[in-house]
Amino acid sequence: MGAGAKRAEGRVLLDELSAEPARFLVARHVKRNMKRLYGVVRRVPGRPRMTVSRCEWAGDNPLLRRYHDVEWGRPEYDDRRLYEFLVLEGAQAGLSWLTILKKREGYRRAFDGFDPRKVARYGAGDVRRLLADGGLVRNRLKIASAIRHGKAVRDVHDEFGSFDKYVWRFVGGSPRGNRWKRLSQIPAKTSESDAMSSDLRRRGFSFVGSTICYAFMQAVGMVNDHVVTCFRHDRVRRPASSRRR
Repeated sequence: MGAGAKRAEGRVLLDELSAEPARFLVARHVKRNMKRLYGVVRRVPGRPRMTVSRCEWAGDNPLLRRYHDVEWGRPEYDDRRLYEFLVLEGAQAGLSWLTILKKREGYRRAFDGFDPRKVARYGAGDVRRLLADGGLVRNRLKIASAIRHGKAVRDVHDEFGSFDKYVWRFVGGSPRGNRWKRLSQIPAKTSESDAMSSDLRRRGFSFVGSTICYAFMQAVGMVNDHVVTCFRHDRVRRPASSRRR
């Protein structure tokens, strides 16, 4: 293609960009020449670059950002998911959350999708299997704790009808909405997490100190601790009708 033809094609692309939303243009031209198209899109005048404000801890890591943008702080009522978060929060003790996120799929595979009734039946052979699994945090106490949680979650389910009914009662059944302006304002624990920690320990759970319990409450949306400037602050709430009965 000659230089004149290239300039003409560039003018056509710019005219099209000015006339219709970028998402339609991308669908039309991406197969033709993605690199050149992306460069044209960036040069379109009058289209400000979109920015998203997040909680600072989300950082730049794609895995951490996706967790923040999709999961963290969203009310969770599924028993398996709640069991999963309790295990993962305990496994994090002394480690970074990013380390745990990278091992998450390994945990799901190793612990039968976090089915508490299956995990409750684990024996010595399973403990050896888990300790040899490089996809997990291979700490004997944490592995034993995860298995113990399976038994305790099963017992709580039998007593309350579901694990979610049990844990959500520590916040009165509804998410606690906070309006923090800075991360430094967010507490490490509260009276609610103190009460939850004490009761979980009484029921046989371990690695459930008040700080771990509060991190769990943040993760599963029992409290909304997205700062007010974060785009997720007003999006994590869901209507009560979406709760599993």
